[in-house]
Amino acid sequence: MSVPLTALPAAPAWSTADPYAEALRSGRGPLFLACAGAGTCTDADPLADPRGGARLLPLEVERWCGAPDSADRTVLALAASATPVLDVGCGPGRMVTALATRGAPALGIDVNPHAVLRTRAAGGQALVRSVFDSLPREGSWRTALLLDGNVGIGGDPGALLDRVRRVVCPGGTLIAECTPGGSGPDQDERLQVRLHDGTAASGAPFPWALLGTNALVRHAAAAGWTAAASWTVDGRGFTALRAPHRG
Repeated sequence: MSVPLTALPAAPAWSTADPYAEALRSGRGPLFLACAGAGTCTDADPLADPRGGARLLPLEVERWCGAPDSADRTVLALAASATPVLDVGCGPGRMVTALATRGAPALGIDVNPHAVLRTRAAGGQALVRSVFDSLPREGSWRTALLLDGNVGIGGDPGALLDRVRRVVCPGGTLIAECTPGGSGPDQDERLQVRLHDGTAASGAPFPWALLGTNALVRHAAAAGWTAAASWTVDGRGFTALRAPHRG
């Protein structure tokens, strides 16, 4: 598979003012999502800051920047059997790169140019793109991935799942991961969050969602998906969803 790759800004500068860019540069955290303001968070444990104050959701930068782990490999085995694969919110590209080394056609998309640069440097294909933008090969991807909590993108699971259903082919598969370390299968929260480097939050707030497995399946069914399988490895929960066939 060959997808024309849009140009990136020439060597975008790494910035310590951008905690995500800095985490990608170093390959390590700490990095969190923090609630942006009063009244936007509940008291659920997964976002409780042990130091008090804002609720924080840990982001596993070291795992994202490392090689696929045992949980990832269960996803790779399924994805490699139904290509091409679109990794939505690919980050530093461990899944796209792993698929490429298997000879499986795959493309990552991410809104952060540093993430896309790191993916390309590792040998994967990636574009600076939102899933809600126009995408290459719309309607023909056999598998899409929403891993590492990316079911939260946009803060509206119904809209996200509806969009991904239109991106994959009829009968295509979405492998989605529920919120890592969440408060339970029925967790279903909408938040306004900011990035937090362990010292302070920075940047503009953006919408995010936290979903447990039951909530994910419920939103998926409303968007036209059928749950095909669910499994858990090393505390990470995954659900395979099937898009409807035409007619």
